Amino acid sequence: MTRILRAAPLAGLALSLVLTTSAARAHATLERKEATPNASYRGVVQITHGCDGQPTNRVSVTIPEGVVGAKPMPKPGWTVTTEKGAYARAYPYFHGDIREGVKTITWTGGSLPDDQVDEFTFLARVTDAFAPGATVYFPIEQDCAKGQYRWSEIPAAGQDAHALKSPAPGVRVVAAAKVAPAGAAGSTSVKAGDLTIETPWIRATPGGAKVAGGYVRITNTGTQADRLTGTAIPLADRGSIHSMTMEGSVMKMAPIEGGLAIKPGETVELKPGGLHLMFEGLNGAPKAGDVIPGSLTFDRAGNVPVSFSVAPIGASKPGAPASPGHHDH
Repeated sequence: MTRILRAAPLAGLALSLVLTTSAARAHATLERKEATPNASYRGVVQITHGCDGQPTNRVSVTIPEGVVGAKPMPKPGWTVTTEKGAYARAYPYFHGDIREGVKTITWTGGSLPDDQVDEFTFLARVTDAFAPGATVYFPIEQDCAKGQYRWSEIPAAGQDAHALKSPAPGVRVVAAAKVAPAGAAGSTSVKAGDLTIETPWIRATPGGAKVAGGYVRITNTGTQADRLTGTAIPLADRGSIHSMTMEGSVMKMAPIEGGLAIKPGETVELKPGGLHLMFEGLNGAPKAGDVIPGSLTFDRAGNVPVSFSVAPIGASKPGAPASPGHHDH
């Protein structure tokens, strides 16, 4: 099935698939060469030249098995189409398993002169089908008014990709890095671009629980807005951002579609009783006193490793005692 999206303005960039020239021929590379399992992955195909002086009029990216939920960003002057299909198996996603999705993204209809540079953006999610140490390959096609490039060769096990004539760009999968505590127990601060991320924490859960609530304080010191779009920890199949409201005496929670905006100069605090992170499909119980590595994913800042300190069940803040009868996320 093919879905056509009309052109719209591009937003910020994070992960780049870069096509550059070498002395002998053009070559496709990946600007950001690492990704984390169960985390969002932003790709920007950057075209830096045409084909022997000819303008580029088509760019296509193949989304490999194990990378799910791919979505292209519309581009002024170009038409973007997607080809969808079934995955080889179901993968955990934000609100349940996902069994099919975009397999190929193609931009056509524009004309990029040989002496100009442009970018083509998509967002996807790398699943735990790729363990740390693995490499994810994204074949790229570039067509020009005359001529073309096909960067689609994938190395066999143990083979050096540099030995291939037309290697597909690859991204190495790495485990989320731990962030050392800064100051008192339960207090951490991470700087990611214009964002300051303070005190990520999670409430402990009883054995057998399938969900856990997470909290964090984020300040945007820059001049451009960013957006929190995802989160992940090894103990959960998926993570998302939720709001919490009271309608009369009824508490209601709902995922924030499209992510949580962080405006320039703004501080947003996710805390019990309000905005919060939701970790679902737990395969273990976070225990008070633990520190759990994880990540937060932003439109502009990209995938940011953080460490979540674990507070007691029902705690209202990190390091605080449990609050009996207090069960909101």
